[in-house]
Amino acid sequence: ATGPFRVSAGTTLEPLVQQAAAAPFNGYVREAPVRAGDLVKSGDLLARLDDRELKLERLKLISQEEELGKQFRQAMADRNAAQVQIVSAQLEQARAQVARVEDQLSRTTITAPFDGVVVSGDLSQQLGAPVERGTVLFEVAPMESFRLVVKVDERDVAYVKEGQRGTLLLSAFPDDTIGFTVQKVTPVSTPRDGRNFFRVEAKLDV
Repeated sequence: ATGPFRVSAGTTLEPLVQQAAAAPFNGYVREAPVRAGDLVKSGDLLARLDDRELKLERLKLISQEEELGKQFRQAMADRNAAQVQIVSAQLEQARAQVARVEDQLSRTTITAPFDGVVVSGDLSQQLGAPVERGTVLFEVAPMESFRLVVKVDERDVAYVKEGQRGTLLLSAFPDDTIGFTVQKVTPVSTPRDGRNFFRVEAKLDV
């Protein structure tokens, strides 16, 4: 007797390209309207850090800059070369600090770099929580660049070859099937639940 033989395996969707949205400086989460699974457009708000302390610091530094400017003009009027040099250095330092704070203020809003889907990140339950500079808050991937990752049991991997056709059946839509083509069979196995599985990468027809 003859009949069809099918290799079945668990699958996941994995983005080909994804971009991380990281905290630009140490701060606190003020707003985070999206989470993993949400679709976003380029420029959409991902998160906003609290800027109240930065605004207060900016006002303080601007006041210091203005005071140093007055001292500089007075030293120039008095023709006090030594004082001019000292105040000039202090004034440059104050201006640099103002520029630093203004740069941080311009980066308190974290936006989506392109149209896509948020593949990781959820700060909706962490409003007011501190974040450190460089911490990845979200990862965004373009909708059109996903690949199918199939975990094939080691007992069946010999039947899988590059270029083979397959069918994806989603648990949420059991009546709709999506075709795919095997692109790569990795030679390294991964243990799970007492068995070994090989990673097979495939391209969806959609």
